[in-house]
Amino acid sequence: MYRINVEKAGPRLRGDHVLIASIFLLTGLGLVTLYSASYAFGERFFEDGRYFISRQLILGAIGLAFFFPVSRFKPESLRKLMIPLVLGTIILCLLTFVPGIGIAKNGAARWIRFGSYTYQPSELVKLVLPLYLAHIFDKKQEELHSFASGILPQVLITTLFFVLIYYQNNFSTAVFIVVNALFIFFLAGVRIRYFIAMLVILLPVASLLILTKAHRLRRFASFLLPDWDPQGAGYQVRSSLLTIASGQFWGKGIGQGTRKIASVPEIHSDFIFSSFAEESGFLGVILFFVLFGIFAVQGYRGALRQESVFRRLAVFGLVTMIVSQALLNVAVVVGALPATGIPLPFFSAGGSSLATTLVMAALVVNISRLPTGSRIPVEASFVNAGGADYVR
Repeated sequence: MYRINVEKAGPRLRGDHVLIASIFLLTGLGLVTLYSASYAFGERFFEDGRYFISRQLILGAIGLAFFFPVSRFKPESLRKLMIPLVLGTIILCLLTFVPGIGIAKNGAARWIRFGSYTYQPSELVKLVLPLYLAHIFDKKQEELHSFASGILPQVLITTLFFVLIYYQNNFSTAVFIVVNALFIFFLAGVRIRYFIAMLVILLPVASLLILTKAHRLRRFASFLLPDWDPQGAGYQVRSSLLTIASGQFWGKGIGQGTRKIASVPEIHSDFIFSSFAEESGFLGVILFFVLFGIFAVQGYRGALRQESVFRRLAVFGLVTMIVSQALLNVAVVVGALPATGIPLPFFSAGGSSLATTLVMAALVVNISRLPTGSRIPVEASFVNAGGADYVR
């Protein structure tokens, strides 16, 4: 029987109050932005301006309900649950293809139904995969010289998740989780020749998958040639840029944006940053990056303080998953990368994203906690962690 142990004995543990504050400020800012960005869309299509925010609040409340217990139990207890977590996530991903349970929208089978609510299992992969990789790399530190025993199991699980998410017609998320997995592979000390071999295989495969789907090819062509299809594939990004620019320095004020009403498709979802920038202006954008910067710095500092390879890799993986997703979303919204379907953490409509992100953030807070009075140097590195030189 599996049991989660809450830490009671030993020295009192202290949390990172700056890290926690950044998480709750981002959550609050995201909810306010979503309410403003989605009201007109909700009224028009659901006859309820509060349609999206009400659902976001319910699933956000579920995430917060998990936040506090998740931030308190012993992280090592998760390692006993790793096999059920991975298998459960695989099953949930497979359920998206089951008629009556899975929900298909616009040709994408990415959701499963729970009563009147839906959940996107690919969001859970963003939580479970970094934990699995941290767990298995910790166990196999002495076997990283061997691809078959030390690396192949991690490659197979990562590939399986990629395939499952890809066949949900969610190519951008599939690629995203693989890139983040490779980051953990690198930090874990996988030999450079193995790392390069994986990249040599992945890059042609990714290129082939892009070139074999017309909508992906159109998005890529529109990115390279912005004026090629301004009313088609390039319309969303062009409208987003005009919306961001209209915010100027001070912004139009929360709730006062006008271009969100009809100018930018999916402005309450993947392109919500443009609505935020219109209403909060340059100052709001600076605040946005400051808060995510604080979250990243404090999270990575907490990781570097850990002596356990599992704890260190887990925190690095979870923080990178959240921060890189935010940066990727903003890069798409401003036209710096081809359009993808990656949501903005804490902001985009979609309660499954918010709830899972809050649980991921809670684990970061949990694992990065230190006993009161502890002074482990921040300058610790992945080299010689736990007494073993495993960067090869």
